[in-house]
Amino acid sequence: MSRAVKRAFKYRFYPTDVQAAQLSRTFGCVRLVYNMALQARTEAWTQRQERINYNATSALLTAWKKTDDLAFLNEVSCVPLQQALRHLQTAYTNFWARRAKHPTYKSKRRSRRSAEYTASAFRWRDGTLTLAKMAEPLDIVWSRPLPDGASPSTVTVSQDAAGRWFVSLLCDDAITPIPATGAVGIDAGLDSLLTLSTGEKITNPRHERADRQRLTRAQRDLARKQKGSANRTKARIKVARIHARIADRRRDHLHQLTTRLVRETQAIVIEDLAVANMVKNHRLARAISDAAWRQFRTMLEYKAAWHGRDLTVVDRWFPSTRLCSACGALAQKMPLDVREWTCPCGAVHDRDVNAARNILAAGLAVTACGDDIRPQRGTSRTGQSSTKQENPRATKGIPALRAGKMSTSVLTPSGRRP
Repeated sequence: MSRAVKRAFKYRFYPTDVQAAQLSRTFGCVRLVYNMALQARTEAWTQRQERINYNATSALLTAWKKTDDLAFLNEVSCVPLQQALRHLQTAYTNFWARRAKHPTYKSKRRSRRSAEYTASAFRWRDGTLTLAKMAEPLDIVWSRPLPDGASPSTVTVSQDAAGRWFVSLLCDDAITPIPATGAVGIDAGLDSLLTLSTGEKITNPRHERADRQRLTRAQRDLARKQKGSANRTKARIKVARIHARIADRRRDHLHQLTTRLVRETQAIVIEDLAVANMVKNHRLARAISDAAWRQFRTMLEYKAAWHGRDLTVVDRWFPSTRLCSACGALAQKMPLDVREWTCPCGAVHDRDVNAARNILAAGLAVTACGDDIRPQRGTSRTGQSSTKQENPRATKGIPALRAGKMSTSVLTPSGRRP
């Protein structure tokens, strides 16, 4: 059976001078309204211990438009301004639920330039898109077709640092899951971007290193330019284009990897990684950021949900590298320069392959026990999952099993998904 999902289709478009000026004005108004609403909510809480919701900020927006200083807010569509208030409400909801930090102000130079339009603020007709306050449709490059009969419910227009314009259309799509069997454990690394429990290693393309010389030269040229000059703006755009090229290639490579894994495997087990803490190592920070492990996990999560796959996340403190996948013995130390090691039982292990097999075994153990498969978020290591509390020898031989020989009935999780 096909699965109905909300899917965004992103395209590049080339606006006219009038459209570009209108959109730039809209971006500025959206940023201003967001910051003013954030300031009003912050002052209300710090001074009066009062929580202001979306309805109150919407009433404030109506009052702001009637003042002489903010009358220019009426020159743009009101829908993106209202959507900015809704986004702020969502940010506060996540903050009060302790899922995110307190919202911060949007910067003119560093924040993302975007505006969101709902169905009442654009016209979709015969494959053309016309936004509110515009007389002509957008010149969109249709690099891929939309689903048959799809009509966008939300349109998001954005501009990146390199000056490229993009439009994202949110549509209803039907995905037909492809039958798959077996399970695979994945160990992320730097020498090999991914190592599978089957023994396969996926080479790390190192996109940033390939363009590092060009990027260094462009950044030096930018540093020599006088601030505020037109030449500095040109140099900044040149640096941004190199960064965009690196990000595009990295994103395309990760999309190919995650799509292949989801299509071929029913159960996927990965390890929870504290990337924010790992990049504090200044010797490895650049390589870790270039690997984009968090982006890989995000893609894998939503694609697994689309296709009905079982994705398990193993606790980050699970000693997958130091654990022997043959006998279950735990080594005391395992420095990064040790790529192969021999267990006292006589088994010779490749560091990454052994870790991937242990991650797979841990994921299957968590699934079979029905334990909570969410990674431990506390700073203390006392709250451990059943995978860590059990004797390593209790699962002797499990990591050595091949994915193709495992029963799919055992891989159906009875607990919650991450």
